[in-house]
Amino acid sequence: MTRHIVRGKVKTATANLDRRAFLALGAGAVAAALIAGSARKAWAGKVNLDGGAAILGHDPVAYFTQGAAVMGDPSITATHEGATYQFASAENRDAFAADPDRYAPQYGGFCAYAVANGYTAKIDPEAFTVVDDKLYLNFSKGVRSRWERDVPGNITKGDANWPGLSAG
Repeated sequence: MTRHIVRGKVKTATANLDRRAFLALGAGAVAAALIAGSARKAWAGKVNLDGGAAILGHDPVAYFTQGAAVMGDPSITATHEGATYQFASAENRDAFAADPDRYAPQYGGFCAYAVANGYTAKIDPEAFTVVDDKLYLNFSKGVRSRWERDVPGNITKGDANWPGLSAG
């Protein structure tokens, strides 16, 4: 099952920038690039544990059985590849324990679009897609929209990039 959402139109605006505003924008871009570079190194690894638990505490099985992001119960957990996953029910935990590779998100739970483009990024558990019985997460619903423009191509690129990103 592939999950999609209705998307709104993005409005663009133009503005005249004076020289000082232009220079401030340039300085801001440099700072953002430096922050992004350091964030990538801090996040590089096999599983995204932002927030302490995989998928920010959401139940990975629920994406498949309920087609929704469902918060897990911190008292119902299982560990896979060094990450703790939380589940909404013992039945979901047991299904995960029986076949964790089926339910664990692709690319260690990092943003699928980011991995396709050669870096790692946080995720919004609500911004997900299940493709060919695999769970892909994205930074936001807007980023998921970009990822969905070429799902096969992004999966191919993500699969090629992931070994190098997860080794760091």
